[in-house]
Amino acid sequence: MAVLDALVAIENGRAADRVLKAAFDRRKWLPPARSRIARLTLGVCRHRAQLDWWLEQAGCRSAPLARLAAALVLIEGLDKGQLRKHLPHLPTPETHAAQFLMDHTLDHPDQPAAVRSNLPSWLMPHLKARFGDRLLAEATALCGEAGLDMRANAIKGGRDAAMAALAEDGIIALPTPYSPVGLRVEGRPAIARSRAWREGLVEVQDEASQLAALILGAKPGERVLDFCAGAGGKTLAIAAAMANKGRLIATDSDERRLTEAVTRLRRADVHNVTRHVIGAEGDKWLSRQKGAFDRVLVDAPCTGTGTFRRNPDAKWRSSAEELAHLTALQAKLLDRAAALVKPGGRLVYATCSILAAEDEDQIDAFLARHAGFRIVPLADAWAAVGSEVPEPGAGPHLLLTPARHETDGFFAAVLERLP
Repeated sequence: MAVLDALVAIENGRAADRVLKAAFDRRKWLPPARSRIARLTLGVCRHRAQLDWWLEQAGCRSAPLARLAAALVLIEGLDKGQLRKHLPHLPTPETHAAQFLMDHTLDHPDQPAAVRSNLPSWLMPHLKARFGDRLLAEATALCGEAGLDMRANAIKGGRDAAMAALAEDGIIALPTPYSPVGLRVEGRPAIARSRAWREGLVEVQDEASQLAALILGAKPGERVLDFCAGAGGKTLAIAAAMANKGRLIATDSDERRLTEAVTRLRRADVHNVTRHVIGAEGDKWLSRQKGAFDRVLVDAPCTGTGTFRRNPDAKWRSSAEELAHLTALQAKLLDRAAALVKPGGRLVYATCSILAAEDEDQIDAFLARHAGFRIVPLADAWAAVGSEVPEPGAGPHLLLTPARHETDGFFAAVLERLP
């Protein structure tokens, strides 16, 4: 069964999105079958803590096959006969566990908070410190499913043109509440088959990620650096804000990911981007760029806690040790990027994390190390976004969460180098 094969691969440490893509590339299933395979696979990842809790109550060892059987009963609501059709050769322990679970639902009052939230236990104190009384609502939203957001490409006509092109293919898209170039799509249509996608009028990108790129405030003619560009999602958004004018450099330590950006740049008709692979600490190119940029974006590697809706398998690979490693790396990247900002220029630090250790704490520590920078309050920085609505929330930083804003969890701080 395709779902079981995917769950075994995920259990062995592979990312769910890559596992599913490889499976769909091998087998040409029709879209309804693909959708069901993906939904069930990610559903097991999404609710793994509760599934494991119930399997323990049933006296069954947690493993991919047992979790799948439990999910079919507790999430899909299958009865004994339906379960046998889906899993005809289910071993005896898993069969007994499934029969036990047929008298229950996924939720139970005896489940600990981490189990009810389907989050790893080590993460709960961090989320409690962040959200306080809103912990349950935010944790529940993190366990939900994300919608589909897109960014309209201003280089090729903007949001109205994108909406019209999508409508030609029967895809209903509505403006997002905060991003002036964002679109939210109903359902899960085949975006890649649409004319809007093929012609580069749209790019799939969560609204929060769009805002992190827009708040940089890059203008046509400036010299801008996307310091941790990856596959180029925010690079594309910045290039559109610059109207293809000026110089935008995308750097990353992963050459493979930077190469992936090439196709996206061509489809979007972006011409002002050059790519550079960053090497070790002593990268000579970086040493020659001190004080050279008007704007620098550091979209730092992070735990990805804000994207657990999209990547539910990632929460089970996260750990306190990983957090410690990443916070040290984030501080190092910020220090390296700071030297590249010209006097009066701006540095934006962003993460798709909702943990203070990766967000506000990093900014406070950075300002303590770098007296030549100041924080730009969100109310002032928001003008660069070009949105008709007020900034989402008070405070000096941009902090978005699924429960409050219906976006991925995201953090961004705007820093300005003093003259």
